[in-house]
Amino acid sequence: VQLQASGGGLVQAGGSLRLSCKASGFALNHFPVGWFRQAPGKEREGVSYISGSGRTYYADSVKGRFTISKDNDQRTVFLHMNNLKPEDSGIYYCAATETAVTTYCPRMQSEYDYWGQGTLVTVSS
Repeated sequence: VQLQASGGGLVQAGGSLRLSCKASGFALNHFPVGWFRQAPGKEREGVSYISGSGRTYYADSVKGRFTISKDNDQRTVFLHMNNLKPEDSGIYYCAATETAVTTYCPRMQSEYDYWGQGTLVTVSS
């Protein structure tokens, strides 16, 4: 399994970015993918998750601003980020794991077995 995250960049507060996570060797229609982020000096935290069946979950800090989606045929998970704030800055990682049922979607980092290399998001004030 390989995950390739991309789409990060520098944006002003209030702007938007779309992150992509390209998966190979992994069935997106069966298994979940999560987006996590780590700001300098802070622990990595969960941002958003999507199950194999398409259920979505969001951290409270991004609800209403971020949208996770996926294209199973393209083997890609997207994170659409709107109304970005400086506190959204950090390295964003996508992660995946294999679950017994398509509806289950882990929210803990320890439950994810495969990680991408990360993409840097910087939001200026």
